[in-house]
Amino acid sequence: MALQVCLRRGSAKLAESHHACCAQARNASSLQLPELPYDYSALEPVISGETMELHHSKHHQAYVNGYNAAYEKFQEAEGKQDVATMISLQPALKFNGGGHVNHSMFWKNLTPPDKYEPPSGDLEKQIEKDFGSLDKLVAEFNPKTVAIQGSGWGWLGWSKSLNKLMYASTPNQDPLVLQGLTPVLGIDVWEHAYYKQYNNLRPKYLENIWKVVNWKDVSDRLAAAKSG
Repeated sequence: MALQVCLRRGSAKLAESHHACCAQARNASSLQLPELPYDYSALEPVISGETMELHHSKHHQAYVNGYNAAYEKFQEAEGKQDVATMISLQPALKFNGGGHVNHSMFWKNLTPPDKYEPPSGDLEKQIEKDFGSLDKLVAEFNPKTVAIQGSGWGWLGWSKSLNKLMYASTPNQDPLVLQGLTPVLGIDVWEHAYYKQYNNLRPKYLENIWKVVNWKDVSDRLAAAKSG
């Protein structure tokens, strides 16, 4: 939670806001790579076990390591009141911290294909209200996410001010909270998420990813966003 607060505030006034939010997390333990709620091969044939293992154990681990290293340096600089160094560490904290937050959610947003269930209840009603149907949501989501230049994420987020679900995208590992939206579903379109299996066919990857979306998790996140 402290990391998410840091990321949310870190984009405004770099020195002041990160100084304040990281003070809240001073006593927090280092980030750890979360365990997956399923085996690496559980999402096949949509996502191969090899892709999942590399994505989780190598790429996500790298974000965890990068954040911990940067935050340790930040704490040292903070203790010395070395504001210049604190500011210089902002990009590493944002990138690696965002990578950890985004991926930690991504794993839970997915489920084995034999456990897939379509949206239901309040989530289904909200999708119908804001997009017309799940098919129309996908029809908006996929082309916009295919069009992301370079690396980034496609998102379904909750706007508390507009009281609706909205599509959004972010570059690199920027977390969606920086746009004032609460993420309920995030799709990683960095090449490491799909390239070993789909090569350069990002549209095919996005076409198939919906077969393993964990709508129960999305529904729980929407309920929490609405009540928060």
